[in-house]
Amino acid sequence: MNILNTLAPVGAPNGSAVALGYFDGVHLGHRRVLGAAVEYAAAHGLTPAAFTFSLPGGQSLKGGRILSAGQKHARVAALGITAYMEPPFESFRSLSPEDFVNKILVECFAAKAVFCGDNFTFGAYAAGNVDRLKELCAPLGIAVTIVDMAQYGGQTVSSTRIRAALEEGRIEDANAMLGTPYCIDWPVRHGKGIGTSKLGKPTINQNYPADALQPCTGVYLTRIWLDGRWWPSATGIGRRPTVDAANAPVTCETYVPGYHGDTYGQTPVLEFHHYLCAVRKFGTLQELADLIETAAQQSIAYFAAKEEA
Repeated sequence: MNILNTLAPVGAPNGSAVALGYFDGVHLGHRRVLGAAVEYAAAHGLTPAAFTFSLPGGQSLKGGRILSAGQKHARVAALGITAYMEPPFESFRSLSPEDFVNKILVECFAAKAVFCGDNFTFGAYAAGNVDRLKELCAPLGIAVTIVDMAQYGGQTVSSTRIRAALEEGRIEDANAMLGTPYCIDWPVRHGKGIGTSKLGKPTINQNYPADALQPCTGVYLTRIWLDGRWWPSATGIGRRPTVDAANAPVTCETYVPGYHGDTYGQTPVLEFHHYLCAVRKFGTLQELADLIETAAQQSIAYFAAKEEA
């Protein structure tokens, strides 16, 4: 996927079909919009494209970002988008709806068709809505398709609902709305070495950046991509009341049974599949080590059962 971070022609010789949106999380609703553009492009010999934007400092529209930029790009690319434009919001925020259509859809994308949800807005101060988009595109010969919103549990799928599910430990609900497991790919950092030196359970530390949404603290059944394969694992998010002071920073530590490689500096993908239990203080380090081992064994059994299903 070709990623452009400025307003410039994407290189669509026959024109493009463009998905429009912020795509935070690339959830089921976003996948419908992106997929519709890809399908239309394939049927009409066009370039499958997407237009979105970035915010300063890695911010998102309504809370901490759900995915890293790398994961967002990987998920969009996997859907078949080949031309992806993500300029800073400041670079086009002052455009009128008319200029947005002419300068971005026409000049940058040579758009023949555009796709969006019914809540899409554009132009300075969100002056344009889907009806205005149709009015402006019609005389230019650009088809506008409003894609039906995806539903889950009888309600519209949204990034707000996904954030709430993650913050409440409802990981299965979050994954269902995302359409694929929630994951992180933060860099592996050095920790205090307590897992190795005191517990006999070495952990991989991938602590959350300040601008990222942090899920509910607790212990999760996870799997991690290392050395070209998935490994069942157990992940703890939160302060470590058994070994740390009450005001210690929140950590994200993953124990991978059977793995002995060096991961420092890497950015392995860690998928979250099931919330197991809350973080609590134990009377002894052995009790903590026992919980980690129990969680790891449950993770092994969990993924073994999935493979057999």
